[in-house]
Amino acid sequence: MKLFIDSADPKEIAECAATGLIDGVTTNPSLAAKTGLNFLESLERICALVPGSISAEVLAVDAQGMISEGERFAKVAKNVTIKVPLTWDGLKACRALSDNGHKVNVTLCFQPVQAMMAAKAGATYISPFIGRLDDAGQDGMELIREIRHIYDNYDFKTEILAASIRHVTHVRDCALAGADVATLPPAIFRALIQHPLTDKGLAAFLEDAKKAGAKLKAE
Repeated sequence: MKLFIDSADPKEIAECAATGLIDGVTTNPSLAAKTGLNFLESLERICALVPGSISAEVLAVDAQGMISEGERFAKVAKNVTIKVPLTWDGLKACRALSDNGHKVNVTLCFQPVQAMMAAKAGATYISPFIGRLDDAGQDGMELIREIRHIYDNYDFKTEILAASIRHVTHVRDCALAGADVATLPPAIFRALIQHPLTDKGLAAFLEDAKKAGAKLKAE
């Protein structure tokens, strides 16, 4: 499963990308507003930091406006993916942008039939919001499983990009359910390798090595 960072902060993204484990980035207007940076300049910096897919979300709500904004974003860098909402206008824009050779991420998916429609519209990625469904008392992970089943039934090439991830367990469950991508807040990305027994074990190894006087000779 590919891992994307959900952020619009170039500094934050650079720190995560330095691990060599980041496959892409997703942004949205809310994340961009928190940085206080000019979005297009920020987008250009992010695209230079991570060679994979960088999702940039349109602000327009009509199809033509989305297409125009998407074409503008696409000029920033070759790895820009245009993010559009799962509305009729969004799907029209998705079809047009996809037909023009652009990658498109259709966002705000909350039911499997929406995901099917996005795939038919040529979406590169579909973004189901599992955390928001959980917040509403529904099973967000079941949505991932149902989309996976539909896409496999009909050999749709659209990738399932799990979004609105709240905790590490979501990441584990997404991988088990067959999501192609999970986009994570930086804090959750950093938490993926954390476990108290790992820390405890490492501390014990180092203490034992110290008692044994184990050292590496300098070359």
